[in-house]
Amino acid sequence: MSGAPSVGPFQPLKDDDPTVVGGYRLAAALGAGGMGKVYLSYTPGGRPIALKVIRPEFSEDPEFRRRFQQEVHAAQRVQGLYTAPVIDFDTEGPQPWLATAYVPGPSLAHAVSQHGALPLRTVLLLTVGVAEALHVIHAAGIVHRDLKPANVLLSTDGPRVIDFGIARAADSTALTGTGVSVGTPSFMAPEQAAAGTVTHATDIFALGQIVAYAAIGAPAYGDGPSHAVLYRIVHEEPDLSRLPAALRPLVARCLSRDPAARPAPTEVIEQCHALSPDPLRQGEDWLPQTLAGSLTERRQLPEPARTPPPATPTPTAYSPHVPPPGGGAPHAPPGFGPASEPTRTAPGRPGMAPAGPHFSPTPPTVVGGPQPWGPPPPKRTHRGLVVAGAVAAAIIGLAVVSSLLPDGSGKDDSKSPGASSSGEVSGSKRPDPKPVTYKGIDVTENYFVMLADSPPRPTDSEGSAFASKGDLYFQPRSVNVVESDEIGTGNGKLVLLNNAQKGSLDTCRSETRYSKSISLDQLSNGSQLCVLSDAGHIALATYRGRSRENDPSMYITLDLTIWRNAEEPQQEG
Repeated sequence: MSGAPSVGPFQPLKDDDPTVVGGYRLAAALGAGGMGKVYLSYTPGGRPIALKVIRPEFSEDPEFRRRFQQEVHAAQRVQGLYTAPVIDFDTEGPQPWLATAYVPGPSLAHAVSQHGALPLRTVLLLTVGVAEALHVIHAAGIVHRDLKPANVLLSTDGPRVIDFGIARAADSTALTGTGVSVGTPSFMAPEQAAAGTVTHATDIFALGQIVAYAAIGAPAYGDGPSHAVLYRIVHEEPDLSRLPAALRPLVARCLSRDPAARPAPTEVIEQCHALSPDPLRQGEDWLPQTLAGSLTERRQLPEPARTPPPATPTPTAYSPHVPPPGGGAPHAPPGFGPASEPTRTAPGRPGMAPAGPHFSPTPPTVVGGPQPWGPPPPKRTHRGLVVAGAVAAAIIGLAVVSSLLPDGSGKDDSKSPGASSSGEVSGSKRPDPKPVTYKGIDVTENYFVMLADSPPRPTDSEGSAFASKGDLYFQPRSVNVVESDEIGTGNGKLVLLNNAQKGSLDTCRSETRYSKSISLDQLSNGSQLCVLSDAGHIALATYRGRSRENDPSMYITLDLTIWRNAEEPQQEG
């Protein structure tokens, strides 16, 4: 997200940049990376956001799309103080995008290139902040995979880690063999560089690299061609002679070639506190004065536009405004997001259009694609037609209402007195269904179950797109990454309950921390998940563990309590 040192943080939009993405007016370009380009925009309430538009090459890869959707949903669960939270996203449109909170600070890479190595106190505060961010990220079942100075932003009140987990979406796609690398060579771990193996310990190695980079102003394994740097990482020891003596033992542990020998994030934090002569507290003075002064320009944001976008959008590559499969809104500005899932209104309608500073006497355009909005319609004042239309609408409305009332004989066509055509009792809500419990269901790898089946029978997904069919599936991710084995749903939502919550129908209905998949690393024996299917069924799944390594097949065991037809089915389209 950092640019060339001689260039300011906010760059004007170019001819090939979109002006609107997902209803957000773009204010400026913030930077570009291997996976996409990042822009500045604003929420409806005027808060700045960083909006990343994924490159078209990735958008065309179905495996990337699947992983990107999973990682975005996982990233929503990360709510640490040293991360940039996910604000909004669209994983279904022709060109996916992701919006996070804007951090008004340079990247560590930019800061070191401009100001050199950082003082010891700043390095210690940087280390504890990034370590705490990793602790939260790992607790959400995510491995960053691409932790590097460019992905650590320096704000006035501490560091912020960005782009966590998103690199996984690009890993093992069709593009990884065509010049697009996943991970940055200078900050890869030996196991990642040699075999593609990625675990939480991989991020700790990158943390050690970041600490060394901040303290000495250069990568611990030196610069040069990628293959040369990777060779040194895999086969040689780093040069830590220029590190402050107090930091060498900690950095050496983080940079161990044996992943098991690296410390956990909490251990890193404890060692930093032990090394500091004064209590480590983040504050306005955590950065050296010369660097803190340079943050001023990043607070002087371009002003949002004073006029809303035009009111009649049409679908575009960046703002399709079509609901994804299952009927939910593809994206919405903060306060209107997937947690509450109200009906999405189009950008430009009152209260929904994010303001942006890019304004023009003509409607904004998307170069190389259809226009987001057409020219405004000519003003016409046919009052007679308006009145006639209103009268016709009133007559039609009365006819619809009268057709729903019982006839004059007092008879009712429904099956029982007081019952409506939808099956609800007149004047009251639908009665809760009786729960049905099934214990000890073994779900084999790449099998799925449907909540409507009685009993639920795990079904082999071979030859079918099971992830788009199963209400609940088990999918091991065996591409060198054991921790990404997951339980997922292709027809609804999942909610992982915390230990203090009691699993019940009411709990599953009230929770809004939705996800499409949950890593097995987050589960222990007795963990409970709510499964809310688009067909209207709700289930409480209790995790009972997984098969042993010496078993002939890989499977997980679940207890299921199902309330069938507990909600109205989600309409498709």
